[in-house]
Amino acid sequence: MDVDRLFDAMKRSILDGEADEARRLAEEAVRQGVEPIQAIERGFVPGINEVGRAFGCQEMFLPDLVRAGEAMKAAMKALQGSLGTTAAYRPAGTVVLGTVKGDIHEIGKNLVATMLSANGFKVHDIGVDAAPQAFIEKAREVKADLIGASALLTTTMQGQQEIIRLLDRAGMRRQVRVIIGGAPVTRDWVKEIGADGYSEDAMGAVKVASELLGVPCA
Repeated sequence: MDVDRLFDAMKRSILDGEADEARRLAEEAVRQGVEPIQAIERGFVPGINEVGRAFGCQEMFLPDLVRAGEAMKAAMKALQGSLGTTAAYRPAGTVVLGTVKGDIHEIGKNLVATMLSANGFKVHDIGVDAAPQAFIEKAREVKADLIGASALLTTTMQGQQEIIRLLDRAGMRRQVRVIIGGAPVTRDWVKEIGADGYSEDAMGAVKVASELLGVPCA
């Protein structure tokens, strides 16, 4: 398969939400000597960006978005080993991502992780039901530029505020930006707790993260 057709097939695998096909195409790209960053930027990212656009226009729906996210994750995993050895690859930023303590919702968080990874961020996902201190410890360990904290319940939103308090206490607040998200989160809450931004969806999270860290958004 020539390279242009390979890139088209990659995009289609994301649009169709075909994880096995996306993985196979990523592996094929490695075998053909295609630079992993090229496979991502010219093949898979156009697909996930088109899905995000279609979702925003209600041409695709949540199940489509979830399947596309899983396909993107499969492709990124297949490329990860080769990506790390690519001289041209420079992460856009390092992000610690998780759902706060007491909350086990993860679909939105997983989509944000996928979209950030697709746009060049190195994402450390600490999962769900994550204590505020876990965010701080991971951010210190990986020298994170950004923390993303999701809360889908009004009863767990305080965890987002506690993360910022702990960052202040640890003397890390100037180095680490914080974005928050989740159904109950509002701009007023962002302002009240001193977060740096928020987004209502995965595509918006990429835009906010890119703006905060001063990097181009794909």
